[in-house]
Amino acid sequence: MADAGDLKQAAGRAALDHVEDGMRLGIGTGSTAEAFIHALAGKVEAGLKVVGVATSQRTEALCRELGIPMQTLETVPQLDLTIDGADEIDPELRLIKGGGGALLREKIVAAASAKMLVIADETKLVETLGAFPLPIEINGFGMIATYLAIQKAAQDLGLECDLTLRRLGEEPFITDSGHLILDAAFGRIPDPESLSRALHDVPGVVEHGLFLGLAGEVIVATQSGLRSMT
Repeated sequence: MADAGDLKQAAGRAALDHVEDGMRLGIGTGSTAEAFIHALAGKVEAGLKVVGVATSQRTEALCRELGIPMQTLETVPQLDLTIDGADEIDPELRLIKGGGGALLREKIVAAASAKMLVIADETKLVETLGAFPLPIEINGFGMIATYLAIQKAAQDLGLECDLTLRRLGEEPFITDSGHLILDAAFGRIPDPESLSRALHDVPGVVEHGLFLGLAGEVIVATQSGLRSMT
């Protein structure tokens, strides 16, 4: 039986088949994305020519450490492919992302790409999104008002909503863009599109971790091998 780490490594290596010489790559954040980064670094060392744009400071540092050429989205605003992980994936390739706190930059980079390829192990597959708490990136100003507005938006949709301010030790977690994160435990989200619109209508919400209509393909590593979802 392969453990979760082995499955992540397998998914990361499989993503290399989608990388072509000369590509402008969005490079994701998280443990599965890091498996891809290590595999990519080996190909770059062997002569593959790519330019990467990182979705987080953590990913940027790792890529540079491993010798992957990096640019910013300001210098390379249009990308060929983004490769990233996910916290949950439903049968329609709708995602929950942001467990690592990089959801805003991940979504900006994915939206700037011609295609988003998601890599994951089979534990991330769900029938209905929502068991994993949805990260919601918010502005620090008016945090309590935003908190209450998110609760009301959820209630209007008939959703239970337990909101928790993400912390790093005793201090609030601060994203790379200087915002806070509320983790919203809904239990299940039967209509992600309606929830997405409702959250975007809350002025203090910067972005949320529902990635809808962005993933073009998912490579899933399972105990019985790799499979593709499109």
